[in-house]
Amino acid sequence: MTTDRIWYGGDYNPEQWPSDVWDEDVRLMQRAGVTVATVGVFSWAKLEPRDGYFAFDWLDDVLGRLHAGGIGVDLATATASPPPWLTTAHPDVLPVTADGVTLSVGSRQQYSPSSATYRRYADRLVRAIAERYRDHPALVAWHVNNELACHVPYDHSDESAKAFRTWLQDRYGDLDTLNEAWGTSFWSQAYSDWQEVVPPRAAPTFLNPTQLLDWDRFSSDAWLGVLRAEAAILREVSPGVPVTTNFMGLYKPSDYWAWAREVDFVSDDHYVDPAEPDAHVRAALTRDLMRSLGAGKPWILMEQATSAVNWRPQNAVVPAGWHRTLSLQAVARGADGVMQFQWRQSRAGAEKFHSAMVPHAGTDTRVFRETVELGADLADLADVVGTTLTADVAIVLDWDSWWAIEQQATPAQLDYAAIVRRWYTVLWRRGVLVDFVSPSGDLGGYRVVVAPAVQVLPAAAQQNLASFVDDGGELVVGYQTGILDERLRAVLDGYLGALQRVLGVHVEEFAPAAAPAGGTLPAFRIDGLAGGEATEWGEVVRVHDAEVLSTFAGGFLDGLPAITRRPGAAGGSAWYVATAPSDLDTLVKAVLEHAAVSVPWPPLPEGTERVRRGPVEFLLNHTARAVTVDGVTVDPFNAMVRRHGSSPSTSAPTGSPWSPKPHSCGSPEGA
Repeated sequence: MTTDRIWYGGDYNPEQWPSDVWDEDVRLMQRAGVTVATVGVFSWAKLEPRDGYFAFDWLDDVLGRLHAGGIGVDLATATASPPPWLTTAHPDVLPVTADGVTLSVGSRQQYSPSSATYRRYADRLVRAIAERYRDHPALVAWHVNNELACHVPYDHSDESAKAFRTWLQDRYGDLDTLNEAWGTSFWSQAYSDWQEVVPPRAAPTFLNPTQLLDWDRFSSDAWLGVLRAEAAILREVSPGVPVTTNFMGLYKPSDYWAWAREVDFVSDDHYVDPAEPDAHVRAALTRDLMRSLGAGKPWILMEQATSAVNWRPQNAVVPAGWHRTLSLQAVARGADGVMQFQWRQSRAGAEKFHSAMVPHAGTDTRVFRETVELGADLADLADVVGTTLTADVAIVLDWDSWWAIEQQATPAQLDYAAIVRRWYTVLWRRGVLVDFVSPSGDLGGYRVVVAPAVQVLPAAAQQNLASFVDDGGELVVGYQTGILDERLRAVLDGYLGALQRVLGVHVEEFAPAAAPAGGTLPAFRIDGLAGGEATEWGEVVRVHDAEVLSTFAGGFLDGLPAITRRPGAAGGSAWYVATAPSDLDTLVKAVLEHAAVSVPWPPLPEGTERVRRGPVEFLLNHTARAVTVDGVTVDPFNAMVRRHGSSPSTSAPTGSPWSPKPHSCGSPEGA
């Protein structure tokens, strides 16, 4: 992605409107400072109204008008929703649930990623679009499909079953190896013919755990195959034009570490819930994840809502100023683009109550005024385009562990994403910039690496984390890490594998912490570092040569280690945390101090963040009250920026004064 200005705009769906509206759209886009429009996402039926007949005249017109107005186009492949004529003629395209129900037309994403028929028709459309528009002067990027795997992450059709068997044959080679990997000697599950192997459909009780994990892996790869197929055509026909597809944040069904390698730049859809107290923290986590997936390169916020969405049980309105503040948060954390769904609010269809840049009420509205103001703000931030951020702390994020730890028949029903967010939130509140890494990723640039609940840890990944300590890093290992290998076989002799050496401990037994009124086990407490409640989890930890920093108090684990630390040979150390301390902040503070990690400014008021990207420093207030920082008052749901010299400051920053931006329509409370 090469650009000298921040992308600003949104999904543009002119096919929903008569052509006499299109000129007004371009004029309003210019007024709002729009630089890029995403076009054609759901246009298949318009572009190919019947089998083999392509109607491009209307799209020629739209792209011509946008280009004349100085607006670039992120052109979609239009494959996200097959037209009714295709699924009527070829019902084999339709996906099937685990219960055997075939999903119907009348919605979107009504296809199986394994359908050869779908892929044949989709590839034909992609090639036709690419050949027609590869040299169009408005084209700035290709947009593959839309939110792949969003509604149908798993397809259990016979065609997917066949594809699953092929995937397994590629992975294991023969049935003996498959049976060994899946542990099919348990419950008489041994397979003697490949045709006996089927997807994990509805069954009497617990399904084979490794079969389930491989199904998750296969399903992620099946959708990745759709991305790869379309991207290959685009790169063949129009080399040099960057290719992306919109991810969906911290999304369980799709292993985005693998997906990110297939796009030229990462893009993301993120919809905050204004009713959620820590929505801004979740948003920050997602921003940092997207930056990390792209190995630190700038990314694009491809979709967000200017106000309320339409798909939650209760769709809360976004307070005045909050949309701007969250947009600038994305830029601060590495985004080179801020896009919305969508440009003009639909009059018909399932998303007509989803907010847009131009709402039903028109331009004399709070939302459109904020749309114009945000465009002006982003135009003033062109000097951050292409700049990157450097983090001292990383959190290990692993999709295999996510899939495995949330299966049934486990010690407790844990929420993997919640565990990750718990660590991230404490670091965010301390103003610490965080990257995410895979267990086998390069850890060399970090001072601290946190590995929470990385349950599936192959031997090579165990050694990768252990080597980080040997090289002088501070490694924090949370409970349920290093429990299983990549085939979901239990790691024997005290779990943890190669990490036992650097941690100086092994785990003998799990003891999930039940609520006082919720079961036979009492809730635990901790004495020592991070003393207080020991929530969610406890375990029997045996110490080899580590220092015990905290112990469990009361109940089954009374007096046993809860938090330990073992010094490493090169000056770092390895911490083991056998629970979820209610006072996690004290523990994190101790780790950061030991690693000499600090932030270049004093602690901030609750709900406020401060991020330096390139020459610009961002101060963001996500609360409904005014806050004072460095003697400057930041209004509720507001953001301020100031510029520095070209060299980042390592002390309390100095530079040009903060630039406040008042709200255009009164206080947020009155919005």
